[in-house]
Amino acid sequence: MTEARRLWRMLRPYRDWMLLGLLAALVTLLANVALMAVSGWFIASMAVAGATGAAMNYFTPAALIRASAIGRTGGRYVERLVTHEATLRLLAGLRVWFYSHLEPLAPARLQEVHSGDLLSRIRADIDALDNLYVRILVPVAVASVSLTLFLAFLVRFDTALALVTVGMMLLAGVIGPLWAMRVGEAPGRQLVETQAALRTAAVDGVQGMAEILAYGAAEAQAEHLRRLSLELTRDQDRMSRYTGISQGAVGLAANLALWMLLWLGIPLVSQGRIAPPELAMLALFTLASFEAVAPLPQAFQHLGGTLAAARRLFTIVDAPPAVREPEGPSPAVGRFDLQLVGVWFTYPGGGRPALDGIDLSLPQGRRLAVVGATGAGKSTLINLILRFWEPDRGEIRLGGHPLRAFRGEDLRRRIAVISQRTHLFNASIRENLLLANPSASQGALEQACAAAQIHDFIASLPEGYDTWVGETGVRLSGGQARRIAIARALLKDAPILLLDEPTEGVDAPNEQALMAGMDRLMRGRTVLLITHRRVGLDRMDEIIMLDRGRVIASGSYTDLLGGEHLPRLLRVMPPAD
Repeated sequence: MTEARRLWRMLRPYRDWMLLGLLAALVTLLANVALMAVSGWFIASMAVAGATGAAMNYFTPAALIRASAIGRTGGRYVERLVTHEATLRLLAGLRVWFYSHLEPLAPARLQEVHSGDLLSRIRADIDALDNLYVRILVPVAVASVSLTLFLAFLVRFDTALALVTVGMMLLAGVIGPLWAMRVGEAPGRQLVETQAALRTAAVDGVQGMAEILAYGAAEAQAEHLRRLSLELTRDQDRMSRYTGISQGAVGLAANLALWMLLWLGIPLVSQGRIAPPELAMLALFTLASFEAVAPLPQAFQHLGGTLAAARRLFTIVDAPPAVREPEGPSPAVGRFDLQLVGVWFTYPGGGRPALDGIDLSLPQGRRLAVVGATGAGKSTLINLILRFWEPDRGEIRLGGHPLRAFRGEDLRRRIAVISQRTHLFNASIRENLLLANPSASQGALEQACAAAQIHDFIASLPEGYDTWVGETGVRLSGGQARRIAIARALLKDAPILLLDEPTEGVDAPNEQALMAGMDRLMRGRTVLLITHRRVGLDRMDEIIMLDRGRVIASGSYTDLLGGEHLPRLLRVMPPAD
């Protein structure tokens, strides 16, 4: 139950709301039981009074019945209002908590986690945690308090009646839930895992639809989804059967308690120890009191799924980040020189170093291109400079200061990145641009887009800069999305620019235009270009060539074309079409 204890500690900021919801639920239950009990006594008393001709005060019980009805209705409304408010606050807080732990892990610790699985944890698994409050904590607390009150009330009439009634309630509220928890733990846990697998498969299938169709794997993907759906249906069916059995057991216990109360109570009436109307009151009181324990079996049946969802969340947040933030503030930087000194790095589980003793110097305002075949270690340089990973050995310096002395947020504020996989959010073009500079004016947006040669296209759209780009920018072409990324980098106006295969997947004519647009972006900045294409290299001050994580050549583009490394350079850098 480690997960349950951790969750309870996390609920501390919301305990006032939770306590208010608990009180409202308790008032609702007591009002309902009082309504049933007083109504039974009142009807029976009126019948006895009518038969015997005796006078009775019916104003007080009638007032109690009305008060109980109003209390039940009002209490139910307040209970729903407060418990939903507490639940929504709790879920919002949990999502913020999860994201705050998730962000330091990206991207290094999340490489092996599917995006669909992360989405499932952020949404479905956190949603499942509301069971802990609404379906477990509230019912258990209400049942515990109400059972004590019911026992005290019944003891006033007869100890045997009290013990029998409360004993049957304990049977239904303790033995039943323990059985439900035991049989529901495995299928509840499996249900959470199957739901997560189905969501992951669905999201991955939608995001990778083009590749699935290209490789003719649509039928296999559909069959995979069908198998997961059938497995989910079987898990849900098992849980439904257990729910039916547990709810039936509560009803059986309630009726057995009623029969046992009558069996013990009728002799008490004949002996004159309790009045006939009181027996009617106790009978309806007994039936109504089982409302206190009715939710418990189902609550504990879902406990296994709730804890499984919590376990999936804790698995992520407990992972240590690949990069530790410094304790003090980031150093002040006067210049934006980049320098790598003897940098070694091997990815976890990698067979060989991705970077093998790299030495590299990039003075402020200079342009450096790093070329090489796939797997040469080019993108690893980007990851290390952005502090997504730490070097195993060696040191990276910015402005003469070790990179590990900078907080990630401060470092990345000084760097603009255009990667080979441009990500656009499911929002408007304007909102995607403003991510770089939220205070940018419309004029600044248009100026940046004009420099990136995308303003005319945006202006031709019916909604202009308010055009919705769709999930991952699906409504735009690759070249258009890349130009928006260039405009976003211009808006950021960072002194360091990292270009990671910026023209990947773009045809030759558009590639030339794209590099011409980026030339404006590179002016006056410290530029590191990662590429295996020849377009734009004539704009670089220096080129280094990587092979298996080592620098094998350096110089200007002209020097490399005329040197001994020309054949290898042409193999890894095909000419433009």
